Amino acid sequence: MSKYGKLEAGISRAAEVYRPIGGWIERPSDPQPALEGEVHADVVIVGAGFAGLSTALELNARGAKVVVLEKEFGGFGASGRNAGYLAGGQGLDYHLFMKRVSREQVSKIIHYFEDGVRYVERKLEEYGIDCDYLQSGLIRAGIHESQRKSLRDNMKLGIELGAPARYLDEAEMRARGIPPAFRFGYATPGGGTLHPGKYVSGLRRVAIAAGVKLYENSPVQSFTQGATIICRTDRGAVHAPSLVLASNAYTPQLGLLRDKVVPLRVGAIETEPLSAEQLASLDWPNREGLTTQHLVMESHRLTAHNSLIITTKRLGYNYGSSTPGFQDKPTYRELAIALYERFPTLRDVSIRSSWSGFISFAYDGLPVVGETGEHRNIHYTAGCSGHGVGTQSFVGELLAERIMGETHPYYPALQHKTPSTLPEPLQWVVMKSLLGGAHIMDERVNRRVRRGG
Repeated sequence: MSKYGKLEAGISRAAEVYRPIGGWIERPSDPQPALEGEVHADVVIVGAGFAGLSTALELNARGAKVVVLEKEFGGFGASGRNAGYLAGGQGLDYHLFMKRVSREQVSKIIHYFEDGVRYVERKLEEYGIDCDYLQSGLIRAGIHESQRKSLRDNMKLGIELGAPARYLDEAEMRARGIPPAFRFGYATPGGGTLHPGKYVSGLRRVAIAAGVKLYENSPVQSFTQGATIICRTDRGAVHAPSLVLASNAYTPQLGLLRDKVVPLRVGAIETEPLSAEQLASLDWPNREGLTTQHLVMESHRLTAHNSLIITTKRLGYNYGSSTPGFQDKPTYRELAIALYERFPTLRDVSIRSSWSGFISFAYDGLPVVGETGEHRNIHYTAGCSGHGVGTQSFVGELLAERIMGETHPYYPALQHKTPSTLPEPLQWVVMKSLLGGAHIMDERVNRRVRRGG
C-alpha cells in the first residue's frame, strides 16, 4: 500500500480531472474570426496573452492600426494558466545573472519588475477590469531550517537591488495566520494575487472594443522579413512594417529565440471550494500568495471562490523545445501530495481540476526583449521565468514606444547578452539532468520535513 494510504484516491484524482485549456479560463462566447485573405496593418502581433494584448492596446492608443494573430483564443497560453501572482523583483534567481550583468543594470531591471506591478494596477483601474485582485503582498516561505540562510540572503540582495521586503520569523508568520507548514519567510509589500483568466479576458475585451483586430484560431505558419513583413496563416496573410512576437514559450517553434529561451512545462491543481470549517482551519486571514524556497518552488494561494491552487513544484522539458499539450500525471501527483502535506486539515478536500502550460526561461533568468531583422522591425519578448503577469504586461508600453520611434527608459536596461541555449540532443540531456537534480534536492528537503528533522 502507498505510504499515503487513504489519501491515494485523492492524489490519483488529480490526473483524472485534467483540463486541456487550463483551470482559469473558458473558451470565449464571442470567438473572433480566423484570418482569411490578405490584410494590411501598421503592426502585426503574434500571441494574444498579457504581452500581445498589452502591446496592442498601447499601440492602438498611439494611433497605430494593429492586427493580432492568435493560434487558439485570447489567453489560451501561459497567460491563462499561471498562478496569478502579481509580483515584483523579489524571488528572482539572482545568482543566475549577478556575475553576467552589472549591478547598476540589474538594479534597473529589478525596478522594471517593481514598476510592472504598478503598471498592472493602473491598467486594471483604467480599463475597468475586475479580476479579483487582492493587494495583499506576497510571501516567500521556508518549510525547513535548511532553507533559512538562502531565503534571508536572497531577500537581502533583493532589497539592496530595489525590491522591498521584510523578514518574518516563526512568531510573525503565526501572528499573520500563515499556515504552520510555512515556518518563516519574508513579505513583499506590493502586488498580490489576481484571477489571470479574468485579467487576460479583460484585456481581450478592451482591445476588441478599442478597434484592435484580433484573429483567433489563426496559427502563424511562417513570416518573411523585409521592409514589409508578411505573416502567413493557412488561409491568409498580414502585411505590416513591424512585427511583434509575443508568443513566449511558443516563439522557438516560429524559428526565432530558439537560441535564447527554453520552454518549460509547469503544472497546477485546484481544489473544490473549501467549506467555512476548512477555511477556518487554515487561519489565513489575509490570503497572501505563498511561494517556497525550494529550487523548484511550490506556490500556494486561495482564490476568490475559496478554492486552493497549487502550482509548479516540478518542471519539464520536451526534446527540441516542443510544446505539446498533454496530461502531466507525475506532476499532478506531486502537487496533490504537497497539498495534503502542507495543509493536513484539508485531507478530505477533493481536487477539482489539473492543468499544464509552458513558460519560457532564459539561462540567466532575465527577460528577453529586443529586435532583430535587417530592418530591425521584428520585436520580441519572452523569458518571463515565472514573473510574467507584471513584466509581460508592462513590456507592452516599452515595445509600443520603441515601434513608434521612442525609447522607454527601461528598454536599454533590458538589453543584454542572453546566454545561448544548447543544440539537441545536448540540451535535452542537460535540462533533464539539471531539473532532475533540482527535484531530487527538493525532495530531500521534503523528506526531512516529514521526519521532523
